[in-house]
Amino acid sequence: MENGAENQRGFTLWFTGLSGAGKTTVAEIVERELKERGLRVEVLDGDIVRTNLSKGLGFSREDRNINVLRIGFVANLLTRNGVAVIVSAISPYKEARDQVRRRIIDFVEVFVDVPLEVAAERDVKGLYKKAFAGEIEQFTGVSDPYEPPVAPDLVLKTDEETPEESARKVIEKLEFFGYLWPREAQETEYNWSSR
Repeated sequence: MENGAENQRGFTLWFTGLSGAGKTTVAEIVERELKERGLRVEVLDGDIVRTNLSKGLGFSREDRNINVLRIGFVANLLTRNGVAVIVSAISPYKEARDQVRRRIIDFVEVFVDVPLEVAAERDVKGLYKKAFAGEIEQFTGVSDPYEPPVAPDLVLKTDEETPEESARKVIEKLEFFGYLWPREAQETEYNWSSR
């Protein structure tokens, strides 16, 4: 049995971490790999969702939680319909993440963990600089808390490994949980079925 769209089991792969942690970079590599394996994939990026699905929401704790729950609602619908969903969102509060996790049966939480100073160094938009100067209120990690997951399924240290190494760990975790066949198994199965 190949890991193709026709027999695909849906799941939500949820990347959480500070702005600049590397969530989107790793998510893009994972997305390419999943598509190469023939899976139906949808990406829900926090910034894009905020622009479209959550337009008008601010950055209060309540608004951030509403945004995360909306992303979770869409992810759950897609997951139930056999889609591999990749979410890349800061999702700073444990309460909202846990609520989403309870709703989505096939849920894999990936904590992209980097020190604040590393995330700030990577910031091409200059948002951390403005936040440190007090020009941006309620900025996660600076003037607003980020609550790390207590028991994520996977922790990535993107300051200690390349994006490709991080993505490989994600793929291996998905294989371990049974959402993906290892490539060798896929190729072996293909060779047998094509005889």
